[in-house]
Amino acid sequence: MTTVRPPSLWRNRDFMLLWTGQVVSTVGVRVTSLAFPLLVLATTGSPAMAGLVGFAQSLPFLLCYLPAGAYVDRWDRKRVMLVSDAGRALAIGSVAVAVATDTATLPLLMAAAFVEGALFVFFQLAEASALPHVVPRSQLNQALAQNQAREQGAELAGQPLGGVLFGVGHMLPFVFDALSYVVSFVTLCFVRPKLQGEREPVSTRLRTEIAEGVRWLWHQRFLRAMVSLIGVTNLAFNALTLTLIVRAQQLGASPAQIGLVFAGYGAAAILGALAAPALQRWLPGGVVIIGSLWLWAAAFALVAVAATPLWLGVVAALTAPIGPVFNVVVSAYRYALTPDRLQARVLSVGRLVAWGTIPIGTLGGGLLLEAVGAVPTVLVLTAILTAVAITATALPVVRIPPNLDDPR
Repeated sequence: MTTVRPPSLWRNRDFMLLWTGQVVSTVGVRVTSLAFPLLVLATTGSPAMAGLVGFAQSLPFLLCYLPAGAYVDRWDRKRVMLVSDAGRALAIGSVAVAVATDTATLPLLMAAAFVEGALFVFFQLAEASALPHVVPRSQLNQALAQNQAREQGAELAGQPLGGVLFGVGHMLPFVFDALSYVVSFVTLCFVRPKLQGEREPVSTRLRTEIAEGVRWLWHQRFLRAMVSLIGVTNLAFNALTLTLIVRAQQLGASPAQIGLVFAGYGAAAILGALAAPALQRWLPGGVVIIGSLWLWAAAFALVAVAATPLWLGVVAALTAPIGPVFNVVVSAYRYALTPDRLQARVLSVGRLVAWGTIPIGTLGGGLLLEAVGAVPTVLVLTAILTAVAITATALPVVRIPPNLDDPR
């Protein structure tokens, strides 16, 4: 019997529609991820206030993931994504209007950032859960890698573009981001497949469904360990983002040059995303995970001694290929282990822990920067990542993870 190979993902109409819309909207997110702190720093001069807006944007990771996971497993995934895109376009559009009319207060920026963050949670859970219904199972890892390339390509284009647009006019990055959600909404309208399997009518309470996802993840030792390790890692990485901006400003970088520092990261990360499927086949999962954590700890130490914006960009570029490979490996395990009916709930529980530290890292990074400065902040973050790498190395379930060919 001959096996019919599915067509290339580039010829998969529905995947490409979904992917293209997300390329545009993810670039928009990266544009405003730089513009938000630049706007607050320009108007207040306070890293702590910039960290507060970042905290508001990522606070939904703590508040929304658990209920959102249960609702996404109940609701129509495509409808969730459409409503989320429309809501985010309105929220960021309101910031553009406020900046243009000189009424952009800190509470307004925090409110808009919070709404965008909350709707991102719903969209991201729905999109991730829908992916196996858009691509064949045999191409899932390739699709994950292509999505990683999307994320890193957005880093490459979005943050330099954000710096340039902000330099031309403070409202322009927010106009761009709002329009990017409109593009995503339109492309999603043309995606044809039903994005979930058949579901039985729901008769249980929301908290019962949430508890099912929590219990299931708790009994998966490998996924439980990874969620915890990633949570602490994200704490450090999200404090680092604002730290790099502040340090680059101290070294005399312009907004456009700060964008280029992050562009180096995005360019190198695309290479990591392209190499991820092959590296996943060639290297054991434990080697990828533990090696990534040690390399990140070493890279953070190099940031502390970088003396020019150029060297900040070089260090960022050297670390960039690690993340996509790490993410593809961990995501492949999650898809292989988790049944479709639990995809959003399991992902939501994992993201609550793994991403729930992001607002803490963003706020803590701003406070630490204001208290001790950029270089001591990087040293603290380096110590945190070193502790994570030591812990991962000591855990047998991480050193020898499940076999993807027979994960159960």
